[in-house]
Amino acid sequence: MVARTWHSLPEYQALRALMESGTTSQAAVRLGLSQSAISRSIASLEERTGRMLFEREGGRLRPTEEAVRLNKRLDPLFTALDRIDGPQEAEPETLRIVAPPTYAHRFLVHHIATFLKTNPEFRISLEVTSSEDVIREVLEERFDLGFTGVEISRDGVKLSLFRTSSAICAMAADHPLANKETIHPEDLHEQALVAISHRHARRAQLEQVLHSFRSTPKIVAEVSTSIAAVDLAKEGLGLTIVNPFPIVQYRSHEMVFRPFASQIAYRSYFVTPDHRPISRVARSFIRHLKLHTPTDEYSQKA
Repeated sequence: MVARTWHSLPEYQALRALMESGTTSQAAVRLGLSQSAISRSIASLEERTGRMLFEREGGRLRPTEEAVRLNKRLDPLFTALDRIDGPQEAEPETLRIVAPPTYAHRFLVHHIATFLKTNPEFRISLEVTSSEDVIREVLEERFDLGFTGVEISRDGVKLSLFRTSSAICAMAADHPLANKETIHPEDLHEQALVAISHRHARRAQLEQVLHSFRSTPKIVAEVSTSIAAVDLAKEGLGLTIVNPFPIVQYRSHEMVFRPFASQIAYRSYFVTPDHRPISRVARSFIRHLKLHTPTDEYSQKA
């Protein structure tokens, strides 16, 4: 006899019900069918597979080894059906964060880790990009929450103040100016300076301050991020003027930070879409940051 290759779910259901109940009457009740329908399904399955699946013994049907093997192979099918018909598992709510390197590296990474440990029902994805691109990415709805220190007003996004701070001077512990309580613009004259690149508005602001005091430092390197500037200063290349937040949160034990006597001020913002409500996970993460960001002497909570 040539076995046919098509499949019949009712036949497999009849086999499984009969294997588990032991009688056609109980299998029929289980599937809401008549006993004759169960018998026909089993007979059709035996014909199609070319195998004897049950032997009658004392009024009961005893499954053969062929039936046991076939039923075992059906386990993945019925497991999949149970998943389809059963309650749907809720997809974890994901927060998409975008931030510049100074915020993302170590500061946000640390807080993401502590947040997820206490909120395992959430997921977070983190993208690192420039401060200017943060606004655009949130505006185009690629991300739910951004961080920036750049004050760019755009329709469609909302900037919520997180921290305020004043400029600080960062240097290695053995730098000649490390013993001063406050660094003044004239102190930088002829000092090696690691400068933020000209594409940042803060560079022009610093140059105006230095020019007004006739202070001319020696530019030894230009970088695009505060974290790179501080790391070069840490290597003894010179000193740098940067926003202390959030760098002092994770560099205070490695560097010397001193207030820089100027009117240069910084603001750090949460960036969210303005045309839709902030998601539950975004609100939870913002609250987590506000509660767990340590205080420091160089920046203040908004």
